[in-house]
Order: sequence, then C-alpha cells, then structure tokens
Amino acid sequence: QVQLVESGGGLVQPGGSLRLSCAASGSIFSINAMGWYRQAPGKQRELVAAITSGNSTNYADSVKGRFTISRDNAKNTVYLQMNSLKPEDTAVYYCNAKYRPKWATKALSDWGQGTQVTVSS
Repeated sequence: QVQLVESGGGLVQPGGSLRLSCAASGSIFSINAMGWYRQAPGKQRELVAAITSGNSTNYADSVKGRFTISRDNAKNTVYLQMNSLKPEDTAVYYCNAKYRPKWATKALSDWGQGTQVTVSS
C-alpha cells in the first residue's frame, strides 16, 4: 500500500503564492511520474502539472509561467510552487503518483486525499 500525503493548501489573496507538497511512502520500488491535478466545483478533474523521474515537466496552458513543479527523488516528494494566483485557480488539488510497488512488476497509480486552495480577496 502506498500513501500520498499532501500539505500546503489554504486561503490566499489574488496575486499571492502557495507551495504544495506531496510525500509518497510505502512499498515503493520506483516512482515513474508524479503530478498535480485539480478539481473545481462542478468541473472535471484536470492536470495542472506533472514531472517524470528524469525531471521532464508538463504544464496546463492556464498555469504556464506561474506554477513550477519539482521533485526530490530521495524523499519521494513532489512540490508545486504556485505564484501569481488567480481566483480561477481555486480548487481541490490532488497529488498523483505512477509507481511500481515492491510487490509487483505492474505500474500502479494512486491519489492523495486532496488539499483545498482558495484564491479570494
């Protein structure tokens, strides 16, 4: 079993910054990719940013130039630095990991519990 624990959400004014963290723990052999998704009320969950084990990154067009994803492979942790936040960034942010567990050769995918980000004055 793998656990993904997120932290760093909260309330921030427009133009402000937040940093999200997600730490993976458990029976992990290797992590192929980690990413952040978000879901606003009444909308589908969408990819915000993702990063591979080789540090290749992918961003949603709406956050390019404002958000930065990074990871610490030694700590199995991924970060999302969010700058110049806008009200439309308000959502529950979910961490995702695509990994190979120690007990299997098949890659799996798991989600964190989510952390609320609210951008409002």
